[in-house]
Amino acid sequence: MKVALLGASGMIGSRILAELSSRGHQVTALARDTAKIAPLPGVTAKAVDAFDGKALAAAYAGHDAAISSVHYLASDADTLIGAAKASGVPRYLVVGGAGSLEVAPGVRLFDTPQFPAIYLGEAKAGGAFLDKLKAEPTLNWTFLSPAALIQPGERTGRFRLGGDQFFVDAAGNSAISAEDYAIALVDELETPKHSRKRFSVAY
Repeated sequence: MKVALLGASGMIGSRILAELSSRGHQVTALARDTAKIAPLPGVTAKAVDAFDGKALAAAYAGHDAAISSVHYLASDADTLIGAAKASGVPRYLVVGGAGSLEVAPGVRLFDTPQFPAIYLGEAKAGGAFLDKLKAEPTLNWTFLSPAALIQPGERTGRFRLGGDQFFVDAAGNSAISAEDYAIALVDELETPKHSRKRFSVAY
């Protein structure tokens, strides 16, 4: 596939880029600073500002899918979603957050007292982004929420998928490596199972 990846130089985006390249996809890797994009097979780096909706739509156009992997507080939801719509790209996949996952019916993780204050702004912005996607009448979107802890680690290919509910492992931990997150996202790209839905991944 031809895939446009916004935020290709980031911690999660760079792992998604590596996974896409390893599977033979043709990737337009988008970031403000192309020098930070890893030179990989099938990858073409292109500079773009996530706040420039017209430039972003033009960068997405002609691809089979666009993937957004940018911080919510360092971007504008309406601009990002608007660019995906204006580009005519058939699929729009979004790297989500864990904060909007439900710990009980109608109670999101970021609503709980123990949620770290330092991450609250970003988490709530991610929840607002998801709400905006849900309100879109025609955009073919998918939003993948990771576990509470996502960081560089091992690519194991062993993980569980869920829906809107926050879940943990047998020891009560909620974690996923960025490498395994990338597998789950690219699996969804290649074999769509969550069109116009949010799903989640954790160990």
